[in-house]
Amino acid sequence: MRKVMFAALAAIAVTTSASAQAHDDQPPSSSEKPWSQADAYFGKETMADARRAVQAGGGAQNSFYVLFNQLEAQFSDESESLYWNGQASWGDDINKLWIKSEGRTSLNGDGTEDAELQALYSRAISPYWNLQAGVRHDFEPHGLTHGVLALQGLAPYWFEIDASAFLSEKGDLTARFEAEYEFLLTQRLILQPRIEANFSAQDIAERETGSGLNSIDAGLRLRYEFVRELAPYVGVEWQSEFGGSRDYTRVAGGDPDQVVVVGGIRTWF
Repeated sequence: MRKVMFAALAAIAVTTSASAQAHDDQPPSSSEKPWSQADAYFGKETMADARRAVQAGGGAQNSFYVLFNQLEAQFSDESESLYWNGQASWGDDINKLWIKSEGRTSLNGDGTEDAELQALYSRAISPYWNLQAGVRHDFEPHGLTHGVLALQGLAPYWFEIDASAFLSEKGDLTARFEAEYEFLLTQRLILQPRIEANFSAQDIAERETGSGLNSIDAGLRLRYEFVRELAPYVGVEWQSEFGGSRDYTRVAGGDPDQVVVVGGIRTWF
């Protein structure tokens, strides 16, 4: 028992030392030093078991994560709505299954304006970036399925980026770009600027979407983390439409430029 314990400690030491010298994606073979130095005393089989145990406890295990970045009520002169933007992931450091959902429903009894669900396979292509591919289904305003190709990660200076391209079953090509940043005013009080921009390669009349840049939502949210996993927030957001989308909204009697006040909860587990 004591020998196994010392073998595990030795495995931690040589794994740490070897990791510092090896390439990120290629650990040293069992014949390279210092990885194999403990084999001479503990034996190759004992050390192989100890290394597997250390690696399993240090990153090789699967993990589960759920985040509602925005779960909020939005108030403007024209409408009141409930908006959500959340995601969940399951997998190891390299390969993950991602589920993303975004949508808006009216608080005035007018029903759900839009709702989507994505299921994506995610592959880490660098320490800070994941390449994702999968499907998206829009439940509202019209049932429609898309293929998805996305890049998600952390840009220099800690900007969180999510860029996605969508190809619908009808052949329509659209894209979405999201970026946000967190200013720590204190350890618990955080100001989060966020922007979302939507694009289309063509006019889509049935979805009242114009070609080119068709909408931008840009806002500021101030949250207070009573605990890290639960933080209420308030904020303000500018929502604007452009090009053909702007014309569709005006014809329908709506305002293509709105400033909305928001209040909600950010939560994760």
